[in-house]
Amino acid sequence: MSELVFEKRDFNQEQIFALKASKLDNHPIVYILYNEKKEPTAYIGQTVQATRRLKNHLRDKKRKNLTQTIFIGHERFHQSASYNIETNLINYFIAENHYQLQNVSQTRSREMHHYYQKEFYNEHLFEEIWNQLRKENVVSDTLENLRNKDIYKLSPYKELSPQQVEIKNEILDFCKAHIEKPGNHVISIEGDAGTGKSVLLSSLFNTIQDLSKDENSHLKNKNNYLLVNHGEMLKTYKSIANSLPNLKKKNLMKPTSFINQMSKTGETADIVLVDEAHLLLTKEDRYNNFHYQNQLEEIIKRSRITIVIFDPKQVLKIKSYWNERLLEEITNQYHAKTVKLTEQMRMNANPDTLKWINHFVSKQLLPLPQENNDTFQLKIFEDHADFKAAIEKKNNEVGLSRIVSTFDYIHKKDGATYMVDEEGINMPWNSTNDKWTWAEHADSIKEVGSIYTVQGFDLNYVGVILGPSVSYDSEKDELFIDTAKYKDTGAFTKRDDMSAEKIKKIKEEIILNSINVLMKRGINGLYIYATDVKLRNRLLELKRRRKK
Repeated sequence: MSELVFEKRDFNQEQIFALKASKLDNHPIVYILYNEKKEPTAYIGQTVQATRRLKNHLRDKKRKNLTQTIFIGHERFHQSASYNIETNLINYFIAENHYQLQNVSQTRSREMHHYYQKEFYNEHLFEEIWNQLRKENVVSDTLENLRNKDIYKLSPYKELSPQQVEIKNEILDFCKAHIEKPGNHVISIEGDAGTGKSVLLSSLFNTIQDLSKDENSHLKNKNNYLLVNHGEMLKTYKSIANSLPNLKKKNLMKPTSFINQMSKTGETADIVLVDEAHLLLTKEDRYNNFHYQNQLEEIIKRSRITIVIFDPKQVLKIKSYWNERLLEEITNQYHAKTVKLTEQMRMNANPDTLKWINHFVSKQLLPLPQENNDTFQLKIFEDHADFKAAIEKKNNEVGLSRIVSTFDYIHKKDGATYMVDEEGINMPWNSTNDKWTWAEHADSIKEVGSIYTVQGFDLNYVGVILGPSVSYDSEKDELFIDTAKYKDTGAFTKRDDMSAEKIKKIKEEIILNSINVLMKRGINGLYIYATDVKLRNRLLELKRRRKK
């Protein structure tokens, strides 16, 4: 094989027998089994013994409805390359959401690793393969479009970092060891924004659901749930469920719905995974039909094992106020352990840039770090028109670039249009729709998003508007947070169990947390525009003092 081999055949005994005489047998290949029925189905695999592997598939009752085969080979294929291309195909097929895949999790998680000429296989050759699949009308969308979808970024088949694989295996071992033990067991996963918590959780839940259908597993026939408090994220998980055999939408719920359902039936779930547990309520909320005092505690009571994703720096409401001490008070009542994700997986920023952002959300202002446009752009803007134009330019170049803002502008859920910074930015904001994800919709480039439209999601470039609540204290040379100007009324709902002084401190913390969430959305860049003149001037001064 001197170049890419791409063969399309019928999936039957005769064609498989003919394969034995071809160059594809006894050589690493990737293959796709599929049909184009009313509900299209596919299976993607790789092998070094094509004839034997395909004969096994023919005997498998699960594959009996598959009618076509595509064989993909190359003389430079080796097993690392074929694994890489197989994984890429699964991820992009999930993102396109056309086929119901029959693939289930492998015994061992795919771990990110480098191998000789990986860029050639992972990018150049894979693009050639995908273009050929498009010509054959097996797939339709472009790689660029699919890469920008959150369903692709949260795919359970994404390669995990060594740290993610280690933690995933530790949690699976924890589940197997504790599933039959009496009592309630808790394991919490802590990590800052962008450390890959949701990707890990997606991979973990898919594997647990696959193991629940495996007759040889300790976790077989278990009743498991993934709880997601964030409506936009829940839509993404449900879209992923369209493509994979053992993910069912009925097992994807909001926390309150789960608590109330379990209370009604009297059932106990086996394993419950909670994404972004920092959004859980810590007081009764009749408006949301929650009639207890702490959602996490109620979830734990209704589960044998609870797996919790937690980041105290992403708490955005007083009624959901968490800190590490409060989390420990809850989990220490049960058989609990904690694991931590520490590697920044989203942002291609260097340590100095991450340091600058982390200091900023702690109210400390540092000179801007040295520019490194090859990996990540941190830019401060003086003019609102230049700021908008820069994000629009990036969106035209690479897509998925959006403007977001601190919640400093009025917004009501009455269908009316509300504007951000009418004297400057003057754009509508914070629109939502149950049928599509805000960041991925083409028209959202003409709008401004909020923490509620982008929390948990990746953008290529993010433009952050710092509204009137974010100002500058020249005497202390630090941010001044004016909580009276913050317009997210739901965030500051009063609590009788907290003192006025504590509430005041938490309000400031919530605004800083919201800035932290917004500033850590961008993979390749963060653009900042401050509406407050004092803060804007100070940031521009720090820009002029950027390290050389």
